[in-house]
Amino acid sequence: MAEIIDESIAGHRHALIQAGTGTGKSLGYLAPAVAHIHDNPDSTVVVATATLALQSQLASKDIPTILAAATDLGLEDISWCVLKGGSNYPCLMKIRDAPVDPAERQYALEGLSGNDDENVDSSSSLGKQVVALRTWAEKQADEGVIADRDDAPSHSGRAWSQISISGRECVGQACPYYDECFVQAARERATRSQLVVTNHALVAIEAGHGWAMLDPDVLILDEAHELAARVTTSRTDELSPQTVDRAVRMATAMLTEETLEEVKGAATRFADTLDDADQGRVREGAVIDAVADLKAAMRKTMTAIGRDTTNPRQEQVANAVKEVYDICDRMTGADESDVVWVSSRPMYGQQLVVAPIRVADTIKDSILDHQTTILTSATLKLGGSFAPIAATVGLTGEDFDAEDVGSPFDYPSQGICYVATHLPPPGRDGISEEALTEIADLVQAADGHTLGLFSSMRAAEKAADFVRYTTDNPVLVQGEGHLPELIRQFVDDPRLSLFGTISLWQGVDAPGDTCNLVIVDRIPFPRPDEPLIQARQEDVSRRGGNGFMEVAASHAGLMLAQGTGRLIRRTTDRGVVAILDSRLLKARYGSFLVTSMPNLWMTTDRTTVIEALKRLNHTD
Repeated sequence: MAEIIDESIAGHRHALIQAGTGTGKSLGYLAPAVAHIHDNPDSTVVVATATLALQSQLASKDIPTILAAATDLGLEDISWCVLKGGSNYPCLMKIRDAPVDPAERQYALEGLSGNDDENVDSSSSLGKQVVALRTWAEKQADEGVIADRDDAPSHSGRAWSQISISGRECVGQACPYYDECFVQAARERATRSQLVVTNHALVAIEAGHGWAMLDPDVLILDEAHELAARVTTSRTDELSPQTVDRAVRMATAMLTEETLEEVKGAATRFADTLDDADQGRVREGAVIDAVADLKAAMRKTMTAIGRDTTNPRQEQVANAVKEVYDICDRMTGADESDVVWVSSRPMYGQQLVVAPIRVADTIKDSILDHQTTILTSATLKLGGSFAPIAATVGLTGEDFDAEDVGSPFDYPSQGICYVATHLPPPGRDGISEEALTEIADLVQAADGHTLGLFSSMRAAEKAADFVRYTTDNPVLVQGEGHLPELIRQFVDDPRLSLFGTISLWQGVDAPGDTCNLVIVDRIPFPRPDEPLIQARQEDVSRRGGNGFMEVAASHAGLMLAQGTGRLIRRTTDRGVVAILDSRLLKARYGSFLVTSMPNLWMTTDRTTVIEALKRLNHTD
């Protein structure tokens, strides 16, 4: 792997490299990256991951290991750092000055003593956490240290939101504390570093701004199967009544009575129209008309507020209003490149969302055309080919190299893929009684040791209840606690089973006896009525392709590859993947999905699987 990457960097060619779990791919790409920097001291290499877990692993283990080896070989020191998104660092302006939004003032703590003020009971759990975070941030500022959320005192997400802001809220050089700003310090450190570790989202943002901060000549994208999804997310905007109301509240004191009445009226019409709208895709009609009215009102509000880079308060208000205006402008001007839809959120009601239908051209133009790019992951081949993933990131024709460097695992001898063809096909009425019985029998045979990957939380909860009722095997369910803590309990107690949905398909590393059985209740196709999926399938079909295979089947293949990959994590692991969906072997698209998964020994014989699990866990 290192040789392939070294050749790609030298030849200025992009590369797709599939490296299975256990190959040590982090070291495989860090070695040629360090060698490139050594030979070209003025160059910059950026490594981007999709998850914080891998980012942390690189910073705490892999980079120190590779740099220690480089030193032993007589190579000079290389400067490196981790760069995160701005919301991972405290905002001194928010800490030291009252929030600009009156609705947030109830959470503002005037002092750092921990005494109550008129707005907050600082003896409450939230108040104590905010006081501790502010004290910590001020200490970091005094010591000239970049305050990073990972190093902060224990806190909730709500507490952290009281000392941090989003990128759109930042007033930049208008901030009175700009010279002490943690975000600026982190960015300046990154511009001086030869090796920068960051995330896909920040790469997408940086690419969208023309690489104004980072200017790498080599970009390494780990977990690259996530790239298109992360770029899509970075270019997705949401407009909710709450966002609009916040902007209006912030601007109230700066508006005349007439302008304020107009913008409030537009905000109310938008909220009422959205509340009455059906969920799903929106192309024209009352919702878009309400957005157009809101856009016009926000334009007047922007004019009334003006811009003053010497007044940070005014800049914050102007930014909040402009954010709403920009989203309205995008939604009312949406063409074939965007899809707009109404979605519902638990507790918060409906919102309007706009997202790009295609991101391949965006990735090619703003990322691949900027520097040599290495894309690597354990799952880059779908249906036995690199073509599906390559197409999603804008790689076509002969402008890249592709290589599967293999895996250290002997999948056919280490694991079984059991397809329960005797079960009825999954239907719209939820998980069947037959499937519940199958799950309980499998878990009992395995004596726990089970990771259950379900298509919905309802199915996961129903299966967990059934297993608890019919067996003596304990089951944890996603949502019953903080997910990292649930995973820790699962790893520590092999008899436990863990059932859940999307977060478990890619986020669990449980080697050894912890996980001897992975259950997949149904092929993980995206919901057919999901507006973005619908729009993408229509777009592919309109261009002469097979929308189902290129979008829905590719999504399912990637998820199956990731989910079934939870079973074998070490060369000593053994176990069973049980797929309770007969379509995997009976449907025409089944072979595409099967060849996307690890090459486990396949069977439909239930008795063979039950006996294998009993032998594996000594329960016979």
